[in-house]
Amino acid sequence: MFDSTIPFGEPDLMRASRFKRYLPNAPYGSDATFLSQQLAALSPSLMADLGPGANHEPRTELLDVLAACVRHAQAVTLHLQSSEHAVPVTLFPRERLLHCPIPIDVLTAQREPALQVIHIEPALLATPYSAADLCIHPMGAILWDLALHGGRQELLPEINGPAVYRVSYGLDIGDVTMSGTLLSAVYRLRRESCRLRDIAAWPGFDRERAARLLNGLYLQSGLIVSRSHPDALRDSWFAALGPR
Repeated sequence: MFDSTIPFGEPDLMRASRFKRYLPNAPYGSDATFLSQQLAALSPSLMADLGPGANHEPRTELLDVLAACVRHAQAVTLHLQSSEHAVPVTLFPRERLLHCPIPIDVLTAQREPALQVIHIEPALLATPYSAADLCIHPMGAILWDLALHGGRQELLPEINGPAVYRVSYGLDIGDVTMSGTLLSAVYRLRRESCRLRDIAAWPGFDRERAARLLNGLYLQSGLIVSRSHPDALRDSWFAALGPR
């Protein structure tokens, strides 16, 4: 297997089409494998989480992948297709840091679906001990931006379904900029538990914005999801009855 990323000091990135040609083929098809087999040795649980599910398709949506890596606290390198290039982005969830060889605003300007996950493998870089490197960025602000403005409009699978939501008092939003209705919603969710539809009815919100807020809070490790709350159980019971 070739060295799957270019030297980080180089200004030029590998073209995505060329990068894909070097990936191994899937066992029973011609499509390149989405997950490196080395990932199974590092984290079987992450491999299973991102692998093919009931629909036989791997979870390749960017925010889904980021959420899984954060939840499993695994340092991985995501190769993202940004325009015509493959960009290696390394996540360090425990340190809440991210390494990107190009300016982060250039990367995030490529909104989904233009920004696609091509391949995932164990981290190609050592854990950084300083954020002084210009390629190192706080992860929290980037995850928040992608949750609010990226391609995903629905709740992440991990927090979907009958549930009520509340914000942890320990939530640290130091890297995140928010104001107005978003900040008011966070303070309100610290005081009371609410369902998705409750939040969607607040001033300045609809269902999509409520889902984006909850996704963003989840990715900040500041969301408490309760499925045993009476309101959640009531919604679950009505859902079991089917369409009315």
